Amino acid sequence: PLDAAGVAALASLRASSKAADTVGQFGVGFAAVLAVTDEPRVVSRSGAVAFSASRTREAVPSLASARGGDVPVLRLVWPSDEADLPDGFDTEVRLPLKVDGDALLAEFAEQVPDLLLALPGVRRVEVGSEAWERSEADGVVVLTGPGGTQRWLVHRVGGELPASLVAGVESRPHWSACWAWPMDEPLSGDVLHAPTPTDEKLSLPARLIATLPVEPSRRRVLAGSAASFVLEQAALAYPELVAALPAVERTSLVPLPGFPLSEVDDRLRTGVLAALRTASWLPLADGEWAAPTAAKVLDLASFELVELLEDVIPGLLDYELTLPQHAKALAALEVPRLGVSEVVAALAGVGGDPTWWHQVYDALSPVADVDSTAREEMGSLPVPLVDGRVVSSPRGVLVGTDSELFSVPGLRIAHPEAAHPLLLRLGATEAGPAELLDSDAVREAVHRSLDDPALDGPELVRTVLRLVSRAGGRPWLAELALPSADGEWRRADELVLPDSALLSVLEPDAPFGVLDPSVASEWPRSVLVDVGVIDGFTVVEDDSPTEPDHDLADEGYWWDAFEVPPTRVLGIRDLDLVARDKWPEALAMMAADPVAWRAVSEPDGYTGWWLARYATVDGVPLGSWRLPDADGLEGLYDVVPSIGLPPHVLAAAGVRTSLSVVDSDDVTDLIARLGDPARKLSDALVLRVHGLLAEVADSVSVEPPDRVRVLTGAAEPADDVLVLDLPWLLGVLPPAQVLASSGAAAELAELLALPLASEEVSGGVVGEGDEVIWSELGAVRLACDLLGVGLPDGSLVVHDELVVAAEGGEHSVSWWVDGGSVVHAADTPEGLARALAWTTGRWEDRHTFAALIADPTPAVLLG
Repeated sequence: PLDAAGVAALASLRASSKAADTVGQFGVGFAAVLAVTDEPRVVSRSGAVAFSASRTREAVPSLASARGGDVPVLRLVWPSDEADLPDGFDTEVRLPLKVDGDALLAEFAEQVPDLLLALPGVRRVEVGSEAWERSEADGVVVLTGPGGTQRWLVHRVGGELPASLVAGVESRPHWSACWAWPMDEPLSGDVLHAPTPTDEKLSLPARLIATLPVEPSRRRVLAGSAASFVLEQAALAYPELVAALPAVERTSLVPLPGFPLSEVDDRLRTGVLAALRTASWLPLADGEWAAPTAAKVLDLASFELVELLEDVIPGLLDYELTLPQHAKALAALEVPRLGVSEVVAALAGVGGDPTWWHQVYDALSPVADVDSTAREEMGSLPVPLVDGRVVSSPRGVLVGTDSELFSVPGLRIAHPEAAHPLLLRLGATEAGPAELLDSDAVREAVHRSLDDPALDGPELVRTVLRLVSRAGGRPWLAELALPSADGEWRRADELVLPDSALLSVLEPDAPFGVLDPSVASEWPRSVLVDVGVIDGFTVVEDDSPTEPDHDLADEGYWWDAFEVPPTRVLGIRDLDLVARDKWPEALAMMAADPVAWRAVSEPDGYTGWWLARYATVDGVPLGSWRLPDADGLEGLYDVVPSIGLPPHVLAAAGVRTSLSVVDSDDVTDLIARLGDPARKLSDALVLRVHGLLAEVADSVSVEPPDRVRVLTGAAEPADDVLVLDLPWLLGVLPPAQVLASSGAAAELAELLALPLASEEVSGGVVGEGDEVIWSELGAVRLACDLLGVGLPDGSLVVHDELVVAAEGGEHSVSWWVDGGSVVHAADTPEGLARALAWTTGRWEDRHTFAALIADPTPAVLLG
């Protein structure tokens, strides 16, 4: 009820006797009635008072006159005898209106919700027939009225103003501020409430209702330290309002960038943002809370990635805050956004379970699929390896599943549990057994395996052999250090399998070791052979050789036998280590091994060449024997003894099947065989050998022989022998002094270092014959006609008996060429035929000519 203090307060501007947090505490509400009435009255159960503009003018006419009739209505109070109050009310304010009542009620109705929100002491407001009610629970104010229900989340703070701010000011030292956020729809076009609406426009998501000093018009905040203090305290309290919301909705209360709508708006926005940046209200991925200044948000909307990185990146915000609707608010709070490059940088130096890394790659993979820049930034993504290391990039990493390879130093193999297709897109290499085996690290480890085999050897052997069992062998694996039976470590290609048949044919001092039996029993035979361990004869193959550098015995001699270097090398290694008495067994092994047999049977190949010269039977090289059915070589070569091998194997290994030479060694051997008096050779074979020697004479150089084979079939001292180069000289030379050839006599003479007969023998025809033109010789003419040979031009000298003086005596011959051009012939078929054959250049037809001259009939020609 109204009391004396209340009346005094009503009559005093901006003063109130009411306690804080009660309606009327601001001392401004009653003065506002003057906007609608000049005669306000207050009727209470304790009494009634009246205020009146007209009565004040009458009471103080001078003041009214001085102010043009405008008087302070609320300064003079008159008692009133009114006492009729509605039931249930202690006090009623009666306002005789000076304005349109309906319009005023409509304005009242519009402002009721704001009034109920600003004045917590007011529970119900009725305007005409309409009513509004206010309720509050758990910081939520619910306003119910004709237009429906409004919900406001509120947070209030208050306290005493510092003494320094209220000295000399007509006000109480209490201040309060209330932040109110509309839960049903966002604010739009709001203003500061102090506590009633002012003209200070605000752009904040929540309404501020505060006890701020305002100008007398109540439209603007009265600038000063008190106002600054209250605004500052209000801004500091804002995060508590934000924290009252569910975590994922809190960013909706962050002021977004924009131009401030007033000076007060600018100060509040600045203060609110500053308070929000330092208060811990943002939800972290690990369930804790953080201030924006200590927070980071992933710029990748990936729940999995956020969950994986929560323990790696301090202050990482919850996944929900990575969604686009929160981006502007977090930007206003200056929360750093972490893109791919920042995530990759944060992962540097992180260990972790390989499975965890696989999940990281899986979470990043969708980003790499659509963003090439991000894919490049992932190039520094760490990768855990099977040996426990973590490398700083997928480049050079092998992605496979064989975790047994950790023993190879430098080999970068992704841990199988971390392996992911993303790594391949970022520069890793898919590592099947072949790729792993061919890696630089494995090759280097094999190359250096003999440096300290006792330390790394067993594990390296295990690693390499496992790979070879899946990927096959490589030539360079021959360098792999393996343990031998005597406890030493040796190259794989220097060790023989313990049960290899090769051991039985090698020389006792062959420079090979025997593989440790325990290793031989642990691994398949094929795997050990693939790394170079010897099980049989080792075959070397090179399709583009450049020089004789294949570690083949006597390879250089074979190479030199070619006028043009060979274009292919296919040879068996270490043939020189076979025991001399084991060649039958060794050849049988080669024939049974398809790879070795291919080398043996290679045309003009190294292996056949070497076997023919150095492999022996009964101490004799294979090339010095002939096959039993090689009758054309009888006497020149002996038949190879029976050693249990089929002819085709013996032939491929160099046993002779026909007359042939390959190099100067063959020529030397043939010359020696011709000069061997013990050998009985047919005249035809001797002529063929001499002809063959003449063919190759220009390409070889040999030592002159001591003995040569002459026309008698005997092997005579070379000092007494001439090489027949002109056939008519045969008539004046003894057969024991003549070496004849069906080939080029000059070349053969040079090869054997023998003089030509034409160089040593001179002679002349004794007596005179008859010069006859060829066409006058009837038998000659008929013979030429039958053979289709044209008669030679010119003439010859025909003798009844042709005698030539030469070599210290006279010799009866069938024909002769004197001075190199005059042809002489005895008047016999043999003499005329030889002269005719020589003159016509058909020496090979001389015997046919002789028969036809003797009987120039078709019967002789055809018979």
